[in-house]
Amino acid sequence: MKVIVIGAGISGLIAAYELERAGISPILLEASDRVGGKVTTDEVDGFLLDRGFQVLLTAYPEAKRYLDFELLKLKKFDPGAIILNPGNSFTIQDPMRQPTAILGMAFSPVGTLFDKLKIFKLNRELKKKTIDEIFESQNISTISYLKEYGFSDKIIENFFKPFFKGIFLENELSTSSRMFQFVFKMFGEGFAAIPEGGMKMISEQLKEKLQQTDLRLNTAVKKIEGHQVVLENGEILQADKIIIASRPDKILAQMQGQLKPYRSVYNMYFSLEKSFLARPIIGLIPDDKFLINNLVFMTDLSKVYSKNGKALLSVSVVKNVETPASLEKLVSVELEALSGISSEYFKHIKTYKINEALPDVDDMKSNLPFTNSKIYDHIFLAGDYLLNGSINAAMTSGRKAVEAMLLTTQDRH
Repeated sequence: MKVIVIGAGISGLIAAYELERAGISPILLEASDRVGGKVTTDEVDGFLLDRGFQVLLTAYPEAKRYLDFELLKLKKFDPGAIILNPGNSFTIQDPMRQPTAILGMAFSPVGTLFDKLKIFKLNRELKKKTIDEIFESQNISTISYLKEYGFSDKIIENFFKPFFKGIFLENELSTSSRMFQFVFKMFGEGFAAIPEGGMKMISEQLKEKLQQTDLRLNTAVKKIEGHQVVLENGEILQADKIIIASRPDKILAQMQGQLKPYRSVYNMYFSLEKSFLARPIIGLIPDDKFLINNLVFMTDLSKVYSKNGKALLSVSVVKNVETPASLEKLVSVELEALSGISSEYFKHIKTYKINEALPDVDDMKSNLPFTNSKIYDHIFLAGDYLLNGSINAAMTSGRKAVEAMLLTTQDRH
């Protein structure tokens, strides 16, 4: 059986791997010069730059299924966050992880004591819920969920908003409470981490699992006509089955206009003589007047991110930017206000505008009935947009597309 997988992002790599496990040798087509899609890392001026600030949550069930964490040499974030305001910063620690932090948390200005007890309670409740139960729960906005749960405006503004804005890439916390509960559960049960040598190590590890796949890079697909895959260079490939693990609306006429616009983010990198946080933790900026949403010194997590001994700072901007040309200047001025270090010392390395950073999904799910993967008897879809925006969902969708394909094939014989 001739199977073509279009797109060698995380979903496409998992689909190819699952096809191999089923005894099929697929052709995997990728338009760019490397695998991994957004989960990749560039080397610029002696620094490793992930394309967009990303983390791997070690509690992801699919990540445990497909990845060897030890080989990735994962570097863990300290639980909690540093809340940064000009002239004033304080740490919110995770009392679940660090029992010694309870006292500090009790007096921390991040929220009320009542809020901290609520976090404890929510953590316990979500540990008992399965992921499927979470995604079958009521579908309301995260902000409504937090208010209904009884959290104060203080902790919502200081912690939940800046933390989850950076994850959901939207400013109102209008994202489904299902996603909030899922992510909160994952943070509670595992760690946020990055591979020692950049996020691309995840994609590379998945690529190395492929033994019988014909991987073709720099091979863009123009369209699909019946069982034919038409490449941009005019070549035509025949396939019995096709799995589209990229944007289907760009190569299937009947899918045009079916996907909501993706959420975007600016990810900026600066170098500095040394980190002003001096620990592997995320810095959150709750002040709405700031462009910066969060910042992390990647070199506080992994020294490998810098070859020249300088500190590497990753900054995320979730807001819509009116004048992107002045972004670098505005952000370095904000960095000065937050750190007390003159803006001239922040040397700009590169700015990424990640246009398709996250799919905007209305009805978030954790599982995929095979009818949702299948468009025709021979065409199947994979991608996190079918479920929710996460590495876990990308992996699930790749696996489910192959399961749906195999089921359809069995039905016909």
